[in-house]
Amino acid sequence: MDNFILIAVFVSLGMLFRRLEAFPPETVRVLNMFALYVSLPAVILLKVPQIAFSGDIVKPIGVAWGALILSASLIFVAARLLEWPRSAVGVLLLVVPIGNTSFMGVPIIQAFYGETGIRHLIVYDQFGTMLIFATYGSLVLALYGKEGVVSVQAVARRVLLFPPSVALAAGLALLPWKYPIPFERILLTTSGTLTPLVMTAIGFQLNFGLKPTLRAPLALGLVLKLVLAPLAALLICRLLALRGLAVDVSIIESGMPPMVTAGALAVVAGMDAELSAALVGLGLLLSFATLPLFYWLTQL
Repeated sequence: MDNFILIAVFVSLGMLFRRLEAFPPETVRVLNMFALYVSLPAVILLKVPQIAFSGDIVKPIGVAWGALILSASLIFVAARLLEWPRSAVGVLLLVVPIGNTSFMGVPIIQAFYGETGIRHLIVYDQFGTMLIFATYGSLVLALYGKEGVVSVQAVARRVLLFPPSVALAAGLALLPWKYPIPFERILLTTSGTLTPLVMTAIGFQLNFGLKPTLRAPLALGLVLKLVLAPLAALLICRLLALRGLAVDVSIIESGMPPMVTAGALAVVAGMDAELSAALVGLGLLLSFATLPLFYWLTQL
């Protein structure tokens, strides 16, 4: 409960700061960049040595890619039946399957499962979300973006040089050695800045409003991302008698709201900016209701 109160406090602060002249529009970018380049890599470096390379490692990866297949398939069917504009379809295909599994994921998983859940989150995020972003995401940008605006090579390079990916590679390379105690203390202190920074940035950038013609694509995208994907993961895992912390974390991760970076790239690529912003903003807000629901369901 204390963790959720902390999250609510910082989201509220972000919403307040947005209305104060002392905080310019660039504030959210500064907060996100610090979290991306400093706080999140510290979390990953701290938790990589705790990853158990066993059969459990396959479960988060399988859930991540399964959620992608389900989401993309349903979007294709709905878009064809309802004849949605190409720019809206591109946004849905890019933003809906790629979740905010690191920035939003870390504080939420910590709140639900404590520090022990983070190692499974790292597997889901790096070998699921980031690989999907690099491969599937690049393909969507190439097919649905304006020609010449975003290249597959640029997106792949962005993913490979993504600070969390670099931190994962460094952590894996350092597995044979134990971190010096002073370095471990630095990582522990730095990783603690992630939740305040990210949740304040989320509150700062919450924005709503949408044209009536885009309400149906928005509704489908949000239902798919926040409800159907984690519900399908939960049902399939239970039918296969798969349980445990790795499975539960993966189910929650599959229901994380859309990734902010994916939404930004959709706009840069010339897709529907209004739909992209609404998916990210409303997804963040509604996830505070849907994620606790699925946490409760995983405990049954």
